[in-house]
Amino acid sequence: MEFFDLIKAIILGFVEGMTEFAPVSSTGHMIIVDDLWLNTKDFLGSGSANTFKIVIQLGSILAVVVVMWKRMLSLVGLYKIEGQTASRKFNLGHVFVGIIPAGVFGVLFEDFIDENLFSTNTVIIGLIIGAIWMIIADRVSGQRKTTITSLDDLSYGKAFKVGLIQCLSLWPGFSRSGATISGGVILGLDHKTAADFTFIMAVPIMAGASGLSLIKNWSDLEPNHLGFYIIGFVSAFVFALISIKFFLKLISKVKLVPFAIYRIVLAIVLIVVLYL
Repeated sequence: MEFFDLIKAIILGFVEGMTEFAPVSSTGHMIIVDDLWLNTKDFLGSGSANTFKIVIQLGSILAVVVVMWKRMLSLVGLYKIEGQTASRKFNLGHVFVGIIPAGVFGVLFEDFIDENLFSTNTVIIGLIIGAIWMIIADRVSGQRKTTITSLDDLSYGKAFKVGLIQCLSLWPGFSRSGATISGGVILGLDHKTAADFTFIMAVPIMAGASGLSLIKNWSDLEPNHLGFYIIGFVSAFVFALISIKFFLKLISKVKLVPFAIYRIVLAIVLIVVLYL
């Protein structure tokens, strides 16, 4: 592996880690950085490049588990969160009902999404519509009293509704975090709690989707690219750790509008670069 290939792996890991859990669309950023600049397909091949993106996504998933380890252990009964009671406790049931809608829709419409929605045009549309959705969410939350300030106050019904809203993120460019955090605050969750639920739901959804994709693309794994995969994985893990911790502190202070503005700017950049 050449030195510049090493830098490419680090850069792509950085992009994945920093954008996967922020409501800014990691897909849109990967288009700009990889498809329009680094072009990993040129030296990895199309199949191996797609596999690499799956591998670095696993690094981001691991970062969530590390940052939220107390909640993760609490879900399986190995850690008690302060203030939890038998009747007031966030559990695996909340996660399960939250991931069902996106899981079902994802399986039913996987081929349609892959064939029709993974294009630059659809990502730009997703960026803009997602930004509008986030602005609406902040406006609604500002006019409505927040009733859920902890995951342990979350009902199964609210968890399911957030899960339904998460289906919007199946449109590339919309952003999983953008869809669910916005949906959560509209339903009465504060921004931090909505983000916590979003990140926890992301673990089984992303792990399952990445695992299935990895199995499907197993034949594309190239032993001579192993170093590239490992460096990208580690880079994504490290930068996702930084991004998640920073975002969880930031979201309660700045809300969603600044991220919405950034998304609109990103969409404009894509339009200018690609079409003007």
